[in-house]
Amino acid sequence: MERSNQLYNKAKKIIPGGVNSPVRACKSVGCDPLFIKKGKGSKIYSVDGDEYIDLVLSWGPLILGHAHPEVVKAAKQALELGSSFGAPTPWEIEMAELITDAIPSIEMVRMVNSGTEATMSAIRLARGYTKREKIVKFIGCYHGHVDHLLAQAGSGVATYSIPGTPGVPEQIVQHTLLAEFNNIDGVKEIFEKHGEDIAGVIVEPIAGNMGLVLPKKDFLKGLREITSKYGSLLIFDEVITGFRFCYGGVQNIFGIEPDITCLGKIIGGGFPVGAFGGKREIMEHLAPTGDIYQAGTLSGNPVAMAAGIATLKILKNQDYKNLEDYTHNLVKELNNIFKEKSIPVRINQFGSAFTIFFTEKDKIKNFEDAKTTDTNRFSHFFVHMRNSKIFIPPSNFECMFTSFAHDLKDMDKIIDSVQRINL
Repeated sequence: MERSNQLYNKAKKIIPGGVNSPVRACKSVGCDPLFIKKGKGSKIYSVDGDEYIDLVLSWGPLILGHAHPEVVKAAKQALELGSSFGAPTPWEIEMAELITDAIPSIEMVRMVNSGTEATMSAIRLARGYTKREKIVKFIGCYHGHVDHLLAQAGSGVATYSIPGTPGVPEQIVQHTLLAEFNNIDGVKEIFEKHGEDIAGVIVEPIAGNMGLVLPKKDFLKGLREITSKYGSLLIFDEVITGFRFCYGGVQNIFGIEPDITCLGKIIGGGFPVGAFGGKREIMEHLAPTGDIYQAGTLSGNPVAMAAGIATLKILKNQDYKNLEDYTHNLVKELNNIFKEKSIPVRINQFGSAFTIFFTEKDKIKNFEDAKTTDTNRFSHFFVHMRNSKIFIPPSNFECMFTSFAHDLKDMDKIIDSVQRINL
């Protein structure tokens, strides 16, 4: 790691913490970050020339693996025509058609540049549409780094034990009401007290930023019923889940239609992207057809659109069930190894995503459960896996992902690495 260490020391002098997103610094797992030179398929390669099986996949977007030839070709062709125009392009229409065809609850969609922009804009739209101010979010759910959504967020905020963050005035979050994930009775109590003032409820339908916590039976259905009763909007943050578990949103699997859906990650094919969409009646309140303002210089960027279009067209013909089975078999083997070693563990898995918690709990059903797990043991696990050339997220609140590029050789190497662990 000599070259990585040299670059990290250099970066710390000119970039806060040496990284452009906090969790990448690997502080919570007690080591310095790798600097990456390239990726191909299921592998990434460090500047030191080491090959790693990648279970981070740029935090989820690369479901086809790194540098898929068709995605690269599409991006190159778009770039050769120009990197950005600040004007409409045909790619934006094609992307919108792919999204609206794949997710029935989305009749119109607006492109933005990140998941944070998507959730921020969706909430502004909900407030403007309902003419109400309060938003309900769930403790441990992370919806980007927009000020009023950092109250009790998961993911990186949890990794660094920051309850919110300095720099966000209390008056900014005073209209953010906190609820416990999977506790529908708690949501009902909030609505009984504030229902007429609540513009919407924002939720990760599967809570990926607190460790892939699945919704209890009827939890999402209950949210749909409560919001409909009070005239509030239900917002699904599908930045992680969109096109990850099926061709469309996880809402397609659960059979729940939100009013607004936020997307990102996979729809950009590895480029910066975000989107939010919903019913025509709601979306037409956005400028220029309506009076709710939202804009972005690089929104609908042609290179990102081209890469995303290529990705979605490929995914349309992929076998998601096969990828789910691959991931299930990997998790099954890992569970067996930990059991043989008498290491208490809970592995949450859904589709092609999983998280490993070192705990004796049978279930991780909310953020409080996730926070009580053994993070020290996870740190040792992380270091062992990286030394074994397996690249995993440096936080147990973050998901590990498999891709259509991973094969049985990758699985065997991952299993072999865990078999050699001593925790």
